[in-house]
Amino acid sequence: MKVAEADVIGRVVIDRVGKTFGATAALRRVSAIIKRGELVMIEGPNGSGKSTLLRILGTILRPSTGSVRYEPLGKASRVVRKQIGWLSHESLAYGDLSGRQNIEITAKFHGFEAGPAWEQAAERFDLGSFAERPLRTNSRGQRQRVALARALVARPNLVLLDEPCTGLDQESTDRLLAVLAEERERGAMIVIVSHDPSLFEPLCASGSLGGAVPVRRIMLRRGGVASVR
Repeated sequence: MKVAEADVIGRVVIDRVGKTFGATAALRRVSAIIKRGELVMIEGPNGSGKSTLLRILGTILRPSTGSVRYEPLGKASRVVRKQIGWLSHESLAYGDLSGRQNIEITAKFHGFEAGPAWEQAAERFDLGSFAERPLRTNSRGQRQRVALARALVARPNLVLLDEPCTGLDQESTDRLLAVLAEERERGAMIVIVSHDPSLFEPLCASGSLGGAVPVRRIMLRRGGVASVR
């Protein structure tokens, strides 16, 4: 399934976004722009608002103030959501279904044929026989591989990953980096929250959109932007 160019997220504009939970301010006037083919690391100490910002970008939370625009599409909409690949800190997959079923359901939701989508996802993330068993019976690393495959099965234009290397061994981490390099090559925007940002430095030189695109870092502190570099 192909999406018309006019219906593709070209860039994401975060404009003075704030988020409060009761009397607690999780985010304060956060602004940034994410462009095609960029890898953006959201960094900061615990409680700085990293996961909250990722959830807002994924349209799971609404900002209390400010806005997020998915240009040229505008704000959150059904078209926008179908172009987002999301991995939260918890997989949020169906534990009683197999990994394969979880991936096939997601593929069909996005308009892809389940069989070919599954075969490609299985190859990209080396999903073996464990993916035919109920997901709840898999190890943490196996569940993470299924969750990553599910997040990317529809080739989203905006990829949001919260601690994507959790539970992965070195081989699986290397495989993830290779897949993310492919995603950048086709122009996807990738936003990652990770306790070890250095893991993603090899992606700095990947991508053919105007040559090498450096990893950008948005440093949050107490819910606000401390630096962007």
